[in-house]
Amino acid sequence: MIMCNSHKADVAMNGSEKLYQLLAFLNIPYEYIEHPAAPTIEIARQYWKGHDAKHCKNLFFRNHKGNRHYLVILDCDCDMDIHSIEKQLRQGKLSFASEQRLMKYLGITPGSVTPFGLINDSDHHVHVFIDKNLQKAERLSFHPCINTASLIISKDDFIRFMDYTQNRYEWLDVYRIEENTDA
Repeated sequence: MIMCNSHKADVAMNGSEKLYQLLAFLNIPYEYIEHPAAPTIEIARQYWKGHDAKHCKNLFFRNHKGNRHYLVILDCDCDMDIHSIEKQLRQGKLSFASEQRLMKYLGITPGSVTPFGLINDSDHHVHVFIDKNLQKAERLSFHPCINTASLIISKDDFIRFMDYTQNRYEWLDVYRIEENTDA
């Protein structure tokens, strides 16, 4: 594990050089954890042990027309209710975006989905939905555009990063909304 306050670490780090340069520019400190490829939450859990961050699951969707794309960031310990999100967005049926769309909009490959990929979305096309429950976390963990490392940053610095990208984002209840059956 490496603690970094700037890009001038003495060790080569996995991930996007462009990302590390931006974090240094924004003066965002991070904790770097290098690990074997972790394309799923189940695999990644073994490398996160002992870290006091809320680890995030990141899912990339497209609407049924394919003209809108969404990054959904949620607590890795919870399951998203896609039907609830579809109702809230009113964009019709959502589906996972293809590998080609993932590369086009975020510059990353499957298994490495991360909000840090927004550095590659120069048109600010991707709309981001962040699990409301993550507002309670002090520190968050994401891949640095590759799944062979994780970066832990403060939630406040994550919001600074999001504001810098200029992608639209909103906090959303991404879990099943219980409908009142009492009439």
